[in-house]
Amino acid sequence: MNRSPSGSLFLSKAIPGFINYKTAEGLALRTIDSHERLLNKWLEHIGDQEIGKITAQDVVAYLSWLRNEYTPRRYNGKTHPLSPKSLRNVWVTLSSFYSWAAQELGVAQIMKSVPAPRINKTPIEPLTQEEVERMLKACINSREARTRNRRSFTMRLRFCHRDQAIILTLIDTGLRAMELCKLLIGNIDLKIGRVEVKHGVIGGAKGGKGRTVYLGKTTRKALWRYLVDREDADDPDAPVFLDQHGRHFNPGSLRQLIKDIADRAGVRDAYPHKFRHTFAITYLRSGGDIFTLQSLLGHSSLEMVRHYAQIAEIDVAQAHHKASPADNWRL
Repeated sequence: MNRSPSGSLFLSKAIPGFINYKTAEGLALRTIDSHERLLNKWLEHIGDQEIGKITAQDVVAYLSWLRNEYTPRRYNGKTHPLSPKSLRNVWVTLSSFYSWAAQELGVAQIMKSVPAPRINKTPIEPLTQEEVERMLKACINSREARTRNRRSFTMRLRFCHRDQAIILTLIDTGLRAMELCKLLIGNIDLKIGRVEVKHGVIGGAKGGKGRTVYLGKTTRKALWRYLVDREDADDPDAPVFLDQHGRHFNPGSLRQLIKDIADRAGVRDAYPHKFRHTFAITYLRSGGDIFTLQSLLGHSSLEMVRHYAQIAEIDVAQAHHKASPADNWRL
């Protein structure tokens, strides 16, 4: 794209240029889709005008409107304002867009003077061992049915082996929901418990790179029990986890499955990412080190791992002192 020092390019033309740039950069598809959706919403609000004429005050007014006046359309019909996280996502998208525009079009990076919306971090509460055990048991039988003419009864659930394998894989690897949904049979070596998580559209991993995670004996046994009855168990390109219609899960259907299992088990506030939190905190409390955990979780920095360490009451600095090659090798 030709540079435009005057910033005369209209917003409707600049947005596709930004999206093409980010696509070529290798950004995750869901991130690109989010950028495009949020920028088109920004275009709809402010109108199609020359990008160089838009000011920081325009962005501040827009964020204020989103916070105080905008009522999003919800699929469930409910109306409630945008969450602080959603507002922060808008700010991040606009900041990325204007960084690109400053480089490509020569306009000012106006987002430098726009404060980022604050997010109050909610405390992370991991699942307990007893809660996970109850959920595993709830995978086996349906709720107790009561009728007038016969005694109450339960039925064995058709997908009990699959559901137990999902729960154990989540708790044993700390995979994100999208990563678990994208797993293919060829990504898993049950003999040694090795799982290859691919990045991008193929595997769902963030950050432009994949990683390797591992399965314990219990999870490997559960996965084998689930897959042994599958006709496509030897197909490396087949999804590991299939829904009742024979299609791979998506994060929404996985979240609903976990909610249904948790409801039967009497476990409150259970969702796929909570298993990731539980894995991280339990890993540290069991003697795992923060640097290996960072690799297993696929984090590019120690910021989130440090947060887990605080919850697990692990001293990051002390862990580094123990692992420091310069100290241990007495260099």
